[in-house]
Amino acid sequence: MLRKIPLLILFVCLFTRGGAQDMPDMWTKGAGKNTAHPGLKWFQEAKFGLFIHWGLYSKLAGRWNDSSYYGSGEWIMNRAKAPAAEYARVAQTFNPVGFDAQEWAKTAKEAGIKYMVITAKHHEGFSMFDSKVTDFDIMDASPYKKDPMKALSAACREQGIHFGFYYSQFLDWHEPNGGGNSWDFKNKEKDYQEYYRTKSIPQLKELLTNYGPLGLVWFDMPGGLTTEQTKQMIDSLRLLQPNCLFSSRVGHDLGDYRDFGDSELPPVPIAGAWESIYTHNDSWGYIQHDLNFKSPSEIIRLLSNVASKGGNLMLNVGPDGNGKWPVYSVVYLKATGKWLQVYGESIYGTTYGLIPAQPWGVTTSKPGKLFLHVWQMPDSKKLRVPGVTAKIKSIKILGTNKMLTWKQLPEETIIQLPLTLPDTRNTVLVVEYSGQQPDLSQLRTQTVSSEYPQAEVPAVWAVFNGRTKNKLFTYSHYFGDWKHDNCATGMLEANDALVFPLDIQDAGDYKVILDYACEPGSASQQAVVTVGGQQLPFLTLVTGTYESHKPMAFIQHAVGIIHIDKAGKQNLAVKPMPGNKNELCWLRKIILQPVK
Repeated sequence: MLRKIPLLILFVCLFTRGGAQDMPDMWTKGAGKNTAHPGLKWFQEAKFGLFIHWGLYSKLAGRWNDSSYYGSGEWIMNRAKAPAAEYARVAQTFNPVGFDAQEWAKTAKEAGIKYMVITAKHHEGFSMFDSKVTDFDIMDASPYKKDPMKALSAACREQGIHFGFYYSQFLDWHEPNGGGNSWDFKNKEKDYQEYYRTKSIPQLKELLTNYGPLGLVWFDMPGGLTTEQTKQMIDSLRLLQPNCLFSSRVGHDLGDYRDFGDSELPPVPIAGAWESIYTHNDSWGYIQHDLNFKSPSEIIRLLSNVASKGGNLMLNVGPDGNGKWPVYSVVYLKATGKWLQVYGESIYGTTYGLIPAQPWGVTTSKPGKLFLHVWQMPDSKKLRVPGVTAKIKSIKILGTNKMLTWKQLPEETIIQLPLTLPDTRNTVLVVEYSGQQPDLSQLRTQTVSSEYPQAEVPAVWAVFNGRTKNKLFTYSHYFGDWKHDNCATGMLEANDALVFPLDIQDAGDYKVILDYACEPGSASQQAVVTVGGQQLPFLTLVTGTYESHKPMAFIQHAVGIIHIDKAGKQNLAVKPMPGNKNELCWLRKIILQPVK
């Protein structure tokens, strides 16, 4: 018998810097203990934010003492174990005369950005603002002798962009009592309370006092404070700006909204206010030799994917030591902004999609409207949308007067598309309806159609039986370039089956591919895929040993071909065969490819 599981799979992902973790409670509680904050309204409507990492590391550009570093450039002091005194001398040549606050804010506006967050102080301890608390700041320690944050906060307000600061409240590699620096201050017993008392909290108060109304303060790397001490700190800061939001990384579940891990996107819609943070290339801080930038198409689809799950995307740009953005960031963000000029209604102010992800794309919603983000045109030019039971009034291509014809059936609506779509990256259709449209966002049944190159079904959407469970694996490629994958684990015996409910829309042959990781101890174990009375036996193949700070290896293992006599609902199961001694594998997804 299949173990009964609620259809709604919601989970809380706490910020981690590596390692595997079980998926916590399926039912989310929101974004902390302050979920009624009035500032959440603008935040949840904004959808698109800009993160900026800028500091002394930007001047270093990924190199220290003739060695090149890859990954998170803002961690170069830590990775090189640079002595604090020697690293501090970088400030003597940090003179970003190319910085232009008006240009930054104007570019952000053209990109469709609604809020901006910039590093006031990162882990290196250098303050990018005029601080009276320390001399290790841009005003006193550098030849620049100006406060760029004054100009930037004013420029953002002129452009109608909410402005906020990133602040690393615990890690500070410059200070003897700050968290993190064990190579310089290893023999010193640190007094974290003294650090908070003399630098961290006073600087936060400066930021909340001297730069006008702030949209939010983006905390990072909590530590050194108890829950009660953190609450006392927050309460003292709220007195200065009650309308300012605080991010979840303030610690102890006391933030106003949830931030997921770096480059992490939940696989299902999440309740409450939350944010996914990604960087435009591989590093957050500027690295001259890092040119792996996301294309406009990747940004547009990432933004619509995050919005389809109910969250915000905050995309990072790392300016160089002269205060200039990478050219690719300027060009590609402006291209994203041009897309938003046409299709922004389907992003800003939306909620998660009432229709789950389909082979053709994702959906977002507003009252009386469904937005269909079409990433891929079906071969027949007929778009099949399941579960629209509200009365459809009209369907058109957003940003045009092009009305489309449709046929509404009990279980699906079929929309006739034109021969070509205006934007192959993401053309948005708007479906206007009357009455009540049911929320099908957690529907488990996944659509498989021969009209698309393949269907990918994440393991998190399977029905879990026996001891099977979901586990979130976090690992990195380059240092700090974090990846996150939800995998089905715990498949040891035949009763530990994963069952994937499928809606196969076209008869024919399909190749079944399993995407999984398999450690040496689990290799060469027997398992079987079953569907429609057919069996595909296979042996697991080794991929490597999981280590959180190394790339995690996955294989796409083609296990065979199935034949579907007629379209309809089918259950595909993956289960171990009797006699195995170890866990089968860590299954990330199944892939079905129509044979043509």
